[in-house]
Amino acid sequence: MTQTTDAAAAAAASEARPEPTRPGRPTRAHRAWWVAAVTFVTIIGAAAFRSLPGILIDPLHQEFGWSRGTIGAAVSVNLALYGLTAPFAAALMDRFGIRRVVAVALMVIALGSGLTVWMNSAWQLILCWGLLVGLGSGSMALAFAATVTNRWFTERRGLVTGVLTAASASGQLIFLPLLSWIVETYDWRPAAVTVALAALAVVPFVWLLLHDHPADVGQKPYGAKEFVPKPAPVPGAARRALTVLFAAVRTGPFWLLAGTFAICGASTNGLIQTHFVPAAHDHGMPITAAASLLAVIGVFDVVGTIASGWFTDRFEPRRLLAVYYALRGVSLLFLPMLLAPSVHPPMIFFIVFYGLDWVATVPPTLALCREHYGEDSAIVFGWVLASHQVGAALVAFLGGVARDRFGSYDVVWIASGALCAAAALMALVIRRRPVPVAALS
Repeated sequence: MTQTTDAAAAAAASEARPEPTRPGRPTRAHRAWWVAAVTFVTIIGAAAFRSLPGILIDPLHQEFGWSRGTIGAAVSVNLALYGLTAPFAAALMDRFGIRRVVAVALMVIALGSGLTVWMNSAWQLILCWGLLVGLGSGSMALAFAATVTNRWFTERRGLVTGVLTAASASGQLIFLPLLSWIVETYDWRPAAVTVALAALAVVPFVWLLLHDHPADVGQKPYGAKEFVPKPAPVPGAARRALTVLFAAVRTGPFWLLAGTFAICGASTNGLIQTHFVPAAHDHGMPITAAASLLAVIGVFDVVGTIASGWFTDRFEPRRLLAVYYALRGVSLLFLPMLLAPSVHPPMIFFIVFYGLDWVATVPPTLALCREHYGEDSAIVFGWVLASHQVGAALVAFLGGVARDRFGSYDVVWIASGALCAAAALMALVIRRRPVPVAALS
């Protein structure tokens, strides 16, 4: 009897013992990385239309006679809505799921960019380019990346945030040279159609592959030690977004983060992305050459943002922000002396440097939102991003007005450099002690 019992116990232990891993057998990647990859491609598709403003300012001015201030107003509506939509989109993702919100947003972008082909009045430019595309792209702003990161990752969040942030620059890298060539060779209308088709092409990937939560596929978030059940849909998306905002504005870190990020948007999307090509063209540089320089910014933006995510996992975020803004401000002060009819080494150095710093501010800003605001950090970051786009919108408009008024962009570069210096000081003032999450409830 004893021998029989021992044999049975040994057999049971043998069955319970996990089978040793075979040498050389590849480990299956966690589903979170696939979701991050689809998110990356989606943001690239959304970035396509955001590549167009700087390329189209001169063609629209020449064809319709609209002033640069008028065209800049349409760009400013687009940039403002890109930010203001983000917190509501993050709340809608909690209510209806990531997949549905993003698929609808891509179709709205395609509609807006496609309708621009038939426009002949400035108000139509504002409606299509500003309103529709602003709403669609805002639904896939960095709050979308923050939602995906928060749900699918508990480790490597800084790195993933950097990679997803770099997707916008990658879209610029992919589409800017192509779109500038289309505009130069054919017209601006085929470029708008190309953007619409690019947005539609991403929809099937989103619908089939972008899962809302790890629990949908029976997995834990990457790096989590325990299974996390999928939370119930949160009703009242608009009410929740506003409730979180009203709670956050009572805290000091929110205003400092919003202020620094507004300056970030003013000195990137509002300034360089919108006005660099026409400013370089003012100095005799061909549009295709200037657009190619912006594409190079996109190359190094990918490197800089991913590196910033790696740094954010290891160093104090507020000090990183101070360094980023200070260096950006110094580089802008030198830009008026670098613009010339041809590309030369100092200009290339500026482009590389500015690319590395372009949105390197995002990973530390998101990390500070997560540190101070916990589970509501994605929505808070959406509001901080709204300030980013409001800053971008103001400079997109005022930059065009300044060009019409003074005949050059020099005053805009200098003012933006001074603002970046102020942002560096504001970043250092952000306190380290987290605000209790309960304070937001």
